[in-house]
Amino acid sequence: MKKLFLCIMLLALAIVVPLPAMARVDINIGISLPPPVVFAAPPEVIVLPDTDDVYVVPDINVDLFFWNGWWWRPWEGRWYRSHYYNRGWAYYRLVPSFYFDVDPDWRIYYRDHAWYGHRWDYRPVPYRGLQRNWRSWHNGRYWEKHGTWGVQSYQPRPKPQRQELRHQREEQYRQRPEVQRHQQFMQEKQKQKQYKEPRFQKPQGQPYMEKQYRPQGQPHMEKQYRPQGQPRMEKQYKPQGQKPQGQPREKHERGKEERQDMR
Repeated sequence: MKKLFLCIMLLALAIVVPLPAMARVDINIGISLPPPVVFAAPPEVIVLPDTDDVYVVPDINVDLFFWNGWWWRPWEGRWYRSHYYNRGWAYYRLVPSFYFDVDPDWRIYYRDHAWYGHRWDYRPVPYRGLQRNWRSWHNGRYWEKHGTWGVQSYQPRPKPQRQELRHQREEQYRQRPEVQRHQQFMQEKQKQKQYKEPRFQKPQGQPYMEKQYRPQGQPHMEKQYRPQGQPRMEKQYKPQGQKPQGQPREKHERGKEERQDMR
């Protein structure tokens, strides 16, 4: 009875859970999820200067970002994302591209209300306002054009300087011990996966029945071709009204000659 119940449950799971979701579970098996962050109410966010509309929840002790319609969270050298700020986290294999625009000292600047020596009058954004307006703000470059992210008398960095900062932060990120541990873990996992994958082997003593391919320009072996210069071995047809040379006379002519000889 227990076996029957287990089979029914597995069949129901296969029907309800789509294959892509099952594949994600198989790929990410063994990767734990971050601990939950409890909120008494939906959190407020601020937008970080010199970023492509990267929002962050400032008053908690973990990094929780909002960017491009997703909530993002780093934990133990790994990244997770969700459409919700407090649940539904899923492992993300890469480092999101926005992260290397984030200044690592943003918490200090937030505490001091100063961004690189300029007064930073950041404006908290309510959760509902973020969900309703983030797309239009991004398309219109609202935070950069209207007030330079709330930083007084501040000029955005030129693009080459921003690219150089991104490169430096990327190198620093790779040197973090937790990031290196995660990279080693993923490399070992990939090796184990390759080792467990079945390989095709030819049955012992049985030859391959491979298709024989004819080289270009070579005739098929089944059809006999006449060598060049050799006459065709075809049926010879007698033209109408013409008797071929060397062939016997007609039967009635031979009989007539025989009767004359007998006389």
